[in-house]
Amino acid sequence: MDISTILGIGLAFGMIAFGIISNQSSLMTYYNLPSLFITVGGALASTIASHPKEKSFKIIQVMLSTVKEPKVDNIGLVRTLVSFSEKARREGLLSLEENLNEIEDPFMKKAVQLVIDGTDPDLLRSMMETEMDLIEEDLSAEKALMDSAGAFAPAYGMIGTLIGLIAMLKTLNNPETLGPGMSVALITTFYGSILSNSVFLPMGEKIGRRATKILRQKQMILEGVLSIQAGENPRVLEEKLKSFLNIQEKTAYEAATQEVTA
Repeated sequence: MDISTILGIGLAFGMIAFGIISNQSSLMTYYNLPSLFITVGGALASTIASHPKEKSFKIIQVMLSTVKEPKVDNIGLVRTLVSFSEKARREGLLSLEENLNEIEDPFMKKAVQLVIDGTDPDLLRSMMETEMDLIEEDLSAEKALMDSAGAFAPAYGMIGTLIGLIAMLKTLNNPETLGPGMSVALITTFYGSILSNSVFLPMGEKIGRRATKILRQKQMILEGVLSIQAGENPRVLEEKLKSFLNIQEKTAYEAATQEVTA
């Protein structure tokens, strides 16, 4: 579970609640069910209408995915690819067929299978890059879904405010209703801003950053598999793959390597 999503959204709502209470206001003053329906329902409806049904109908699933931690173990991946390289150098590429069932990542499994089948390196790269393009397209569509919801929420907040203002102006001859009417009218704008900046847009940012990490991992797999196919020295391959690791991953990898060799 990615606790940062829950923690971030929780902190955002907590700070808003703290601000309300600090102004000696009741939280119930900011609760209005029709305004909530207009803002949330309208934003989701327009988001669904503006994206293909294959994605838009799964908007809740996409939102929940930001709470799940994707499995991206680059350190373990380097070790696996280096071990495959050593085995291929000793026993030949066909020996890797024994390890196919151990590979969980479908992308890597397909790449290794293509190597075992003797696929031309240029064709292999082309096929796997097409796979990467499809992965990127899928993740970009999910991010666009959240970005759309983040854009529509404030717009529907404004629509709700206009509805409230119109209703309030109909009773303009009664000064006692102006204050409460204006308060209710502004609540939808308040809801729209909160949903956009505390929920939808942060989720979109998270999906975008995850996409970068996932695609970097796929690129590392592709380069590693092509190096194995070319028969490169495992130590050279290891150094090449380490260039894909960030500083923390490199430090952890070096520490683990030293422990093994000690």
